[in-house]
Amino acid sequence: MNFLLLLYQSWGKVSMVLSKIVSEKYWKAFVEKEKLSQEQQEKFLKYLQMLQKANERFNITRIISAHDVVAFHFQDSLVLRRFFDLSAVNGLADIGSGGGFPGIPLAIVNPKVNFFLIEVTTKKVEFLRQVAKELLLQNIEVVQCDWRTFLRTTKHSIDIFAARASLSVKELIRAFSPQCFYNSSTLVYWASKNWEPERNEAPLILKQDLYMIKNKQRKLFIFKKK
Repeated sequence: MNFLLLLYQSWGKVSMVLSKIVSEKYWKAFVEKEKLSQEQQEKFLKYLQMLQKANERFNITRIISAHDVVAFHFQDSLVLRRFFDLSAVNGLADIGSGGGFPGIPLAIVNPKVNFFLIEVTTKKVEFLRQVAKELLLQNIEVVQCDWRTFLRTTKHSIDIFAARASLSVKELIRAFSPQCFYNSSTLVYWASKNWEPERNEAPLILKQDLYMIKNKQRKLFIFKKK
């Protein structure tokens, strides 16, 4: 019995169709690189299935190939672990979560960290809540509101805000305004390789790094009020 078949049987509800979409070699490489447990593997497989089904009804993500979802969504989200010891983090907020990136992949591998998925679109909010329910991710709270409203009306214990190009940096750094409850937090921004900071944004950059996902170069910026 092959590797994927064992996972499908242990999960019970995961469609056998996935075995025709994700090659065993590709999946095993992902599992080994990210050091996933059996339970985490099962959750990622279920998440992948839910993404593909939801994408048939409405636009969750432009990336629809299973292999590309693994690379450009799952692995690109988990890259945050290279820069932070998330075991020491109380809370992380995913701004404009959309299909759940980076929040859900990080929540799967960090069950003791609280994650807040900020999303304004009702269909996406419903999808995120369904994923959290199906994957038994009790460390996720989906917050339906826009970014400015979140900053103005909430007071959660959040150490890191993460945004994968969901908003402009000009909007994101509102979190550092003197009157904002979250002005001591850290902001992580996934940028395109050609993105450059504006004059008022550059002083807030704590660190930046380049990395590769498959054949594409990615740029990560970490912002913090000094």
